[in-house]
Amino acid sequence: MPRIIVVDDQKDVRTMISMVLRVNHFEVVEAASAAAGLRAFGEAHFDAAIVDVFLDESNGLELVACMRELVPELPVVVVSGMAAFDGVAMSDDLARVVYLQKPFRPAELLRAVAAAGAAVQAPQVVGAG
Repeated sequence: MPRIIVVDDQKDVRTMISMVLRVNHFEVVEAASAAAGLRAFGEAHFDAAIVDVFLDESNGLELVACMRELVPELPVVVVSGMAAFDGVAMSDDLARVVYLQKPFRPAELLRAVAAAGAAVQAPQVVGAG
């Protein structure tokens, strides 16, 4: 059973994401902060991560960068209420991250998780500039 870590400071969002994943045969570990997420990530193997961009006490993108330092090919879905997101422009660590805008439907979440896995398996295109 694939294991996913869900890091979101909003308990209701975290709970909804976790329920959808569990019903679809994922093992889920929840974290309410970047610090708790990084601690859990360092203690166990995860097949993917779902991280809120805007966490109360920290930046979810920094958390993703830390996770990717430990596991460079980690499939990641970042969630946010923002209408636009360009992670590639922000950091190389955010290349091949799937963005999912809140609110989202369960089917959209599952598609994003699948797309995140495919994104890290695809060859990375390097600019010819």
